[in-house]
Amino acid sequence: MHRYRSHTCGDLRASHAGETARLSGWVHRVRDHGGLLFIDLRDHYGITQCVVDPDSAAFKAAETVRSEWCIRIDGEVKRRSAETVNPNLPTGEIELFIRDLEVLGPARELPLPVFGEPEYPEDVRLTYRFLDLRRETLHRNIMTRTKVIADIRRRMGEIGFAEFQTPILTASSPEGARDFLVPSRLHPGKFYALPQAPQQFKQLLMVSGFDRYFQIAPCFRDEDPRADRLPGEFYQLDLEMSFVTQDDLFATMEPVIRGLFETFSEGKPVTQAFPRIPYAEAIAKYGTDKPDLRNPIVMQDVSAQFADSGFKIFARMLEDPKNRVWAIPAPKGGSRAFCDRMNSWAQGEGQPGLGYIFWRREGDVLEGAGPVAKNIGHERSEAIRAQLGLDEGDAVFFTAGDPKKFADFAGKARTRVGEELDLIDQNRFELAWIVDFPMYEWDEDEKKVEFSHNPFSMPQGGLEGLETTDPLELNAYQYDMVCNGYEIASGAIRNHNPEIMKKAFAIAGYDETVLEERFGGMYRAFQYGAPPHGGMAFGIDRIVMLFVGAKNLREVTLFPMNQQANDLLMGAPSEPTTKQLRELHIRLNLPQA
Repeated sequence: MHRYRSHTCGDLRASHAGETARLSGWVHRVRDHGGLLFIDLRDHYGITQCVVDPDSAAFKAAETVRSEWCIRIDGEVKRRSAETVNPNLPTGEIELFIRDLEVLGPARELPLPVFGEPEYPEDVRLTYRFLDLRRETLHRNIMTRTKVIADIRRRMGEIGFAEFQTPILTASSPEGARDFLVPSRLHPGKFYALPQAPQQFKQLLMVSGFDRYFQIAPCFRDEDPRADRLPGEFYQLDLEMSFVTQDDLFATMEPVIRGLFETFSEGKPVTQAFPRIPYAEAIAKYGTDKPDLRNPIVMQDVSAQFADSGFKIFARMLEDPKNRVWAIPAPKGGSRAFCDRMNSWAQGEGQPGLGYIFWRREGDVLEGAGPVAKNIGHERSEAIRAQLGLDEGDAVFFTAGDPKKFADFAGKARTRVGEELDLIDQNRFELAWIVDFPMYEWDEDEKKVEFSHNPFSMPQGGLEGLETTDPLELNAYQYDMVCNGYEIASGAIRNHNPEIMKKAFAIAGYDETVLEERFGGMYRAFQYGAPPHGGMAFGIDRIVMLFVGAKNLREVTLFPMNQQANDLLMGAPSEPTTKQLRELHIRLNLPQA
C-alpha cells in the first residue's frame, strides 16, 4: 500500500465496503458521541467520515487530534446504516473504521477557524492565507478559476489562436495608470517597468506576422484598490488578431465568451445575441458605460415637460442649452415613504435631493402627487407618465443639470431603485458590447483636448475623420464587453497607420517626438508594413468573481494584498538593505513623518 494513501477523501463509495483503505488529510472536525469518536477527514478532493471506538488500538491517538491536524488513517470501509447516510456528501454512504492513525503534522491553536467559515477580519485571513485557502468556499473558488483558465485556453486554441509569453521587464506603458518601476543594476539611474498590459508587444506580434495571439497575461498597475480591482497585479485574457474589422472580432469572441459563461453559469440563463449599445446611448439610458441590463429601468429625457414650467428650479436650469432633465422610472415605487427614502439616500450621496412624482387614483382620475407634480400641473405630469409607460402605484425620480456632471449619480440612482424595489433578476448573466467610445475628451484642468481612452485606437473615418470632425464629436473603434454591471473586457481596432497616428496625437497636443520617445518601438514598426489589426483583453478575476457570486476579487485570488497594498503573508513591500541600494545606485528620499 502507498505510504500515505490508497484513496483520496473523495473516492470511497458503497462499492468499496469491506475493503481496507488508507487516507491522508486534515481533521475537518472531531465529534465525541458517547465513546465513539468521529473524525471528518478532508483533503483537496472531499471529506470522509472516520470512526474509532475505545476497543481500537488507534483510539488513544485519535483522542489527541484536533482541528486541522494533518493525519494518516488506515481502516475498513463499512456501509452506513440507512438512517445515518449523508446525502450531502459523495462519500456519505460509507465510513472508515479506524485501525491505525499516524499524526503527520500537528497544528498549533488556529488563528482563524476553517470549519464553518464564519466571518473573520480580512487582515487575519490574509496573514494566514494558507489556512484561509483550506476553507471550502475559497478553495472551490480557486479551483473554479483554474477550470475557467483551462477552458479559455482550450477554446482559444480551437479557433486558431497561438499562446505567446511577452516580457515582464519592459518600458513604461501607454495604459495610463502608474507603473511599478524596477531599478536596473547594470544601467544606473534607469528603470524597467512591469507591464500594465502587453499592449505594445501584442501589436508588434501582428506586425511580425503572427496572425492570432492570446495570453493569460499578468498585468501590473500601481492603482488604489477597490472591490472589483486588486492592487498590484491581475490577470487577463489578452488577444490580438490581424486583418480584422470590429465586426470580425465580435463574431470571433462572442461565441467564446457565451460558451464560457454557459459552462460555468450553473444553469443560469446567458445572453445569446449580445446587444451593441453605443456609449452615448448607454450613458443616456443607464447613466454608466457598464450597465447592469438585468435591471429593467431605462432612463429618459423629459426636459420638454419642464421647460417654461412652474417648477422653477428645473425651468431655470433649462435656459442653458447644455442642461437636461432625466427621468428614472420606479415601477411599484409609488409611495411617499419610498420616495422620501430615495430623497434621503440622494442627500447622503452629496446631492441636494431627488425630485419625484408618484401616481395614485383620486376617484376616477389618476393624479401625480408630490411637490414636482403640484408645480408642473396635471397635463405635464400626465405627459411624463405616458412617455415612461407608468401607472397607478408607480413613481419617477428626476435629475437635472449638465448630464456630463450628473450622469454618474443618475446611474447610481437607477441601480438603487432597482435594488430597493427588487427589480433585478439575480439569476442570469446579461452581456452586451458597448461601442463607439469618444476618441477625445476635454481636460478641464489642462484646458485642452486629450485622449479619452486608448491613444492607439483607430478613429472612425480614419484620417478624414480626424481632419473633418470636431474632435469632441469623433468616435473611435473602441469597445467594452459588460456583464451584470461590470466591465469584463476592453479593446479596440488599432491605429496602425503612422500618418493617422501622427495626426491623432497632434490633435491632443503631442508632436511626433512624443511618439518616437515614448512609443518608438511600435511607431517604427508601423512604418514597415503593419497589417490592420485589433484585439481586446478580458479580466479573468472579474469573470471568475461573477461565476462564483463573490463580491470581492480577494475571494477568487490565491495570495492577494490588502486594501493598503500590503502582502501580509510574505511581508511585502519590505525595506531594502543598504547593500541592495548601493548596488542599484539608489539613495532614499523618504517623506517626513
